[in-house]
Amino acid sequence: MRAIVLSDAAKAIGFYSQAVSANGFIFLAGQIPIDPTTHEMIGGGVELQADRVLRNISAILKAAGSNMENVVRCTVFLKSMNDFAAVNKIYAKFFTGTLPARTTVEASGLPRNCLIETEATALE
Repeated sequence: MRAIVLSDAAKAIGFYSQAVSANGFIFLAGQIPIDPTTHEMIGGGVELQADRVLRNISAILKAAGSNMENVVRCTVFLKSMNDFAAVNKIYAKFFTGTLPARTTVEASGLPRNCLIETEATALE
């Protein structure tokens, strides 16, 4: 087991790893829309925030030697399920081919009051 730590991605805001590689899988911690350059959460609507979250996930996977095509499962936490369709639109830009399994739930108390958080599991 090894921790994946990428300085060019959003740093963990708590006591955990950005991702962990174990037994051929990469387990990513929940990613929120933090700009990796400023380390501040981006503003804007759910589409901008979803795009930032997925770009952060992609960067961490790249650092681990993987990519978005290897994602097998995602869990998406939305502040409002009314944003489900908007998030699907952004997901379509990042995932092609065999789509990962996904669970989407509404969660009222996301970190830093963001609109979306996403965790992922991928093959190495």
